[in-house]
Amino acid sequence: MAPDITVDELDKEVLEELGSLPGDLADLVGRHLVAAERALEEDDPDRAHEHTKVARRFAARIGVVREAAGIVAYRAGHYSEALSDLRAARRMTGSEAYLPVMADCERGLGRPERAIDLVRSPEAERLDRAGRIELTIVESGARRDLGQHDAAVITLQRLPELRDPQPRPWSARLAFAYADALAEAGHQEAATDWFGRAMAFDEDGETDAAERYAELTGSVIEDVEEDYDYEDDFDDAGAVETGTAAEADEDTDDDAALAEAGDLLGADAVTEEGAEDLPEETVFEAPEAVGSAEAEEDSVNEDSGDEDSVDEDSVDEDSVDEDSVGGEVAGNGEDAAASAAPGSQAGGEPEPAVEAQAGEVPGITPAFIEPHFDEEPGKEKPGKSDD
Repeated sequence: MAPDITVDELDKEVLEELGSLPGDLADLVGRHLVAAERALEEDDPDRAHEHTKVARRFAARIGVVREAAGIVAYRAGHYSEALSDLRAARRMTGSEAYLPVMADCERGLGRPERAIDLVRSPEAERLDRAGRIELTIVESGARRDLGQHDAAVITLQRLPELRDPQPRPWSARLAFAYADALAEAGHQEAATDWFGRAMAFDEDGETDAAERYAELTGSVIEDVEEDYDYEDDFDDAGAVETGTAAEADEDTDDDAALAEAGDLLGADAVTEEGAEDLPEETVFEAPEAVGSAEAEEDSVNEDSGDEDSVDEDSVDEDSVDEDSVGGEVAGNGEDAAASAAPGSQAGGEPEPAVEAQAGEVPGITPAFIEPHFDEEPGKEKPGKSDD
């Protein structure tokens, strides 16, 4: 036994019953009872059973010792031994509180008829309400052992506590027993619902309601409370790392964008400086095209007021020239501009159809970029003629 186990953990009533034993023996028996209780709390009924057997060997005539030995033997699955100890405790103490456990031991020994006999005995009438409910649960189980599945369901339906929505000490066990009876009777949907209710009542894990509910629904139930803090810390750390990585990526993208912008600005500056150093006639590669563009612009400005006087033949010619100009522009940039220049000056003056085309179709963009001409000093920009 652990050195911290003392008889001070026992109830006052238990200490009074152990007072009939010699001092050292009472201390030994009391410490074994405390050790058995701790083992049950740790869900180790076999170790608890070993401690109660030692206590019973030294104090078999003490009622509280036989009661503890019977309860622990029942929890460990030793039903015959448990029934013997509980009968002895009942004779010594005169209490009927052990009757539900005794009836369930009869079921464990394969004698459900004897369990029902204990339920119907006069002693059962002296039980308190909690004892009556426990005995009714045992009776329902005995009916199921006998194959009376519908009777097992009806037995529990007679209890008004079954419909009590408030949590009581017996709520989890009663709801679980009713769900189990429904499942045995073939009412799976109702059983699933009641296993869910039992799971809600069973905060201490007294029953297997959660496991049974998961079996029927195919769901996975996890204990989120145990991993709550760990998951929160993990999520927080992941969020910080993700945020840091995102900020680093964003900074890298900004640096790359700034570098690229600097390269482009540097290239533009070099191009502008080179263009200023070159002679004016060598900056552009197609002077004839430029001249034709100037002539077209002048013609458009001079004849913009006479567009209404264009005859039908000129309109037809416009449509033909539009197709030819569109094909030339879509083909190749500078070649199209160079080939358009002689055609526009074939008669000494630009053709009116081409002028109309330049004014009517602004959506067609030349293949080359038209330069911006600075007005020569002393030369006035041509405008509309005053008509």
